[in-house]
Amino acid sequence: MTVLNFQERMFVRSMHRDLMADLHGDAFEDYFHRLMCARYPDFVQVRTHGSIGDLGADGLRLHNGRLYACYGPETFDVRRVGGKFSSDLAKALAKRPGEFKAFVFVYNDARGLHPEVSRLLAQARIQHPVLEFEPMGPPHLLRKLFELVREEIEDLLHSPIQVQDLVYGIGLEDLAPLLEHLMEHRRRAGGQAVAREISGSKMDYNKLGVDEREMLRQGMRYTHLVDEYYQGRTDVTERDEVAADFNAYYRQIADQYRDPEDVIGELQKYVAGNQRGRPAMEVAVWVVLAFFFETCDIFEEPPPGWIAAAAQSVRP
Repeated sequence: MTVLNFQERMFVRSMHRDLMADLHGDAFEDYFHRLMCARYPDFVQVRTHGSIGDLGADGLRLHNGRLYACYGPETFDVRRVGGKFSSDLAKALAKRPGEFKAFVFVYNDARGLHPEVSRLLAQARIQHPVLEFEPMGPPHLLRKLFELVREEIEDLLHSPIQVQDLVYGIGLEDLAPLLEHLMEHRRRAGGQAVAREISGSKMDYNKLGVDEREMLRQGMRYTHLVDEYYQGRTDVTERDEVAADFNAYYRQIADQYRDPEDVIGELQKYVAGNQRGRPAMEVAVWVVLAFFFETCDIFEEPPPGWIAAAAQSVRP
């Protein structure tokens, strides 16, 4: 098992999230096969063959009896995914009796498992009490990725992990392109632009994970540079316009994604545009996120009287 440092884990998470967004259909199934073959010696990838098809499976683990069915469409259609689930399960039960103990539905939707699919899993569990039923989405695949050696991770991501010696030192020259991008591409949507004092329990209230908290804390060391940037602008309304737009965009994606990690991933894309790639730029993205987090333009403030003890445990 590879022991990655904090910066390397964040790099891999970011790269994996971007990879998942671009993998659909056969490409997603191929990635799943390569990941599972690298992780488990007993994994058998199943390909379609002639008139017999794949017998209801896209992969099998011989030692623990897990059968995998992949579904990675470019556009999610609940009727099609329901049909895929029912069809694969029916074929597996008919053509692989006694060959598996668990049916695992593998999907590529970063927003999480659709409620209809969770209902299908629950119904199948009731109808077939001797079998286990599990979902496997991008977060599960990422955990499998972290269990590989460095060279295998780099091969699957098609990218070297280059942040071992990253030093957290950036300047306005790193931040300016991001802030200019936000201004140029602001949507002028109605949002909240009033800066308020940040609550110390805001991270708890929004259930941010350990890694996201650490990156925001490190980014907050440099948020004074964002203040300097806006103080040097001739247009005194620019900061408020960008903040209003950022707030509106946050609320839009917060309605689409349930996991705070996914919300932050979408905000990273929004901040960076096509600027991502260099380690220093990745840090600069977190500085910008930390600035708007501090000023309460993104994520929610705890209601009056809320205390951190009432929060759920911090996600690992």
